[in-house]
Amino acid sequence: MGYLKKAMLLVLLPLLAFGVAHKFYLSVTTVDYSENDRALQISSRVFIDDMDKLLQERYGLKANLATKDESSQANDFIEKYFRAKLAISVNGKEVAYDYLGKKYDNDLMICFLEIPGVDLDTLSSVAVQNEVLMDYFEEQKNVVHIRAKGEKKSFVLIRENNKGMLNLK
Repeated sequence: MGYLKKAMLLVLLPLLAFGVAHKFYLSVTTVDYSENDRALQISSRVFIDDMDKLLQERYGLKANLATKDESSQANDFIEKYFRAKLAISVNGKEVAYDYLGKKYDNDLMICFLEIPGVDLDTLSSVAVQNEVLMDYFEEQKNVVHIRAKGEKKSFVLIRENNKGMLNLK
């Protein structure tokens, strides 16, 4: 009987070890130039639970994101956080963006931002500095996709390298 228990343990142990879900920390931000709107349109996807934890820890806000009990202050604090952690530069100069709001998609929160009045003829570079959630999760990685004038560039940003640029010259 001892042999059977040992054999079962040897079979089950590896299955249990790989069956445990490993948490990963990732966001995806896309910057697209819209010729129709003459604007840079930005969407940033983050995990709802990660943002919920951050809002609680950083601002003391029990946001309850994506629930019927969501705090009426959640949007204000999300906007405040994004303004502190996400910077966009056009042609080498940091520009202000409009926070348009957010929506939920399964376990993701998608925030929408826009930089209106961007002239395609004079657009020579777009840079993104994205530190969203990097101050809260050491393993956080932020993927950034920038598309304009038929060009596309993607970056994986980490704490030590949190900026990416698309040159269009």
